Amino acid sequence: MKLDVIKLDGGKAGDIELSEDLFGLEPRADILHRVVRWQRNNAQAGTHKVKTRSETSYSTKKIYRQKGTGGARHGDRNAPIFRKGGIYKGPTPRSHGHDLPKKFRKLGLRHALSAKAKAGELVVIEDAASEGKTAALAKQVANLGWKRALVIDGAAVNEGFLKASKNIEGLDILPTMGANVYDILKRDTLVITKAGVEALEARLK
Repeated sequence: MKLDVIKLDGGKAGDIELSEDLFGLEPRADILHRVVRWQRNNAQAGTHKVKTRSETSYSTKKIYRQKGTGGARHGDRNAPIFRKGGIYKGPTPRSHGHDLPKKFRKLGLRHALSAKAKAGELVVIEDAASEGKTAALAKQVANLGWKRALVIDGAAVNEGFLKASKNIEGLDILPTMGANVYDILKRDTLVITKAGVEALEARLK
């Protein structure tokens, strides 16, 4: 498939032939869902923790005698039945991550790129270069109509563009190796440089 290449100032810079294997697939929601779920689970901290009855701070003395009170038999106040006692079978620190084959992760990225292309939310630019001035880049982004955009550059990100984009709300930039399904789907517009397209094709072939 062919797509026009533009410059940051909005001018045309020719066109580019995009690989059908990357940008021409029929997007499958089940594949995208599995990859996003894998990403989010790996990112989850898993540091939630409650205190068991052996960890709560309370006296371990038997609260009253075993027999003759007419009440239930109890030991100390750390039991889960009492207020401020230990929690029974509560959450403990653990990893929420799970494995997903590398081939499936690559497939998910292809489907994410294809989903953006099919929705008309894919833009190819000549390069992501800037002098590092936020005001100038913000004006260019506004003129292009990008509100929530992700820019994918080549192997390395232009330092001036990265510096200028840090204070622009809704604009993010990643190198090719940082491209992932969740960040692509989260943004309204996916912007890829020509170098980024070449690097993605090399990474996902």
